[in-house]
Amino acid sequence: MARFKISDTRIWITLGASLLALPAVAQETLSVFDENGYLDSADPDMVIGIRLGAQRESAYFGSSDLENGPGGSVRFDYVRFPNGFEYGSGQTVGYRTGWGLRGSARFIGERNSADYPELAGLSDVDWTQEFGFGVGYEEKHFRGFADVRYGFFGHQSFVGEAGFDVIATPAEGWTLTLGPRLLIGSDKYTQTYFGVTADEAAASQYSEYDPNGGLVSAGVVLGARYDFNERWGIEAVAGYSRFMGDAGNSPIVLGGSDESLKIEVGITRRISVDF
Repeated sequence: MARFKISDTRIWITLGASLLALPAVAQETLSVFDENGYLDSADPDMVIGIRLGAQRESAYFGSSDLENGPGGSVRFDYVRFPNGFEYGSGQTVGYRTGWGLRGSARFIGERNSADYPELAGLSDVDWTQEFGFGVGYEEKHFRGFADVRYGFFGHQSFVGEAGFDVIATPAEGWTLTLGPRLLIGSDKYTQTYFGVTADEAAASQYSEYDPNGGLVSAGVVLGARYDFNERWGIEAVAGYSRFMGDAGNSPIVLGGSDESLKIEVGITRRISVDF
């Protein structure tokens, strides 16, 4: 298997060329997205941003291969509660303002040892859907956040994530973001994805390994979005991280790759609702 490197510039050249071509494409397809720049509701009680598309990411934690699959995200830009309390801003495109609570979710695909010869002898890990909450602060040119999530069905444990982004709007319709990310996992999380039990060691090529929780990975995320209008847009997100601590010393990682890469491209839709 070929070990991927962040220095593999073909991915980044393709991504960059596609994004730079978007303004011309937008001019040709405005009839498809012709919403005259208005929200669904002139005075919304809730504004949600949705992205649906495709992604290419590491096959599993520690894999040196990349796989294709569907991708997407959901974020709340604005909520007005019955008592009049407001969170975020319904009059901006793509960013909230000030402090606020935030929802957080992440999907992790299953790890089936039968699909990867190098994992023969290791137990399968079911797919996981993480849900949680966090707190964040956001303005037009920067944002920061800290989230806590719990995983269901797969690792069934807690993880924490923190990040900070610098936000730039170099031209009308464009939003660029760049910033670091840290992922922290509990003992059970690291044992699920990076540990090797005595029975697994006897049946596989890996030695027994019992990792502790802590810092799992550190990385950076780059985002680029072009808004055709207040409803429709297109977005690309590229994330790179390196496994740290006990996760980085796992025999699964040492036998594969200590780097993780994820690229997502999709259409965005901003939905506003007046209750």
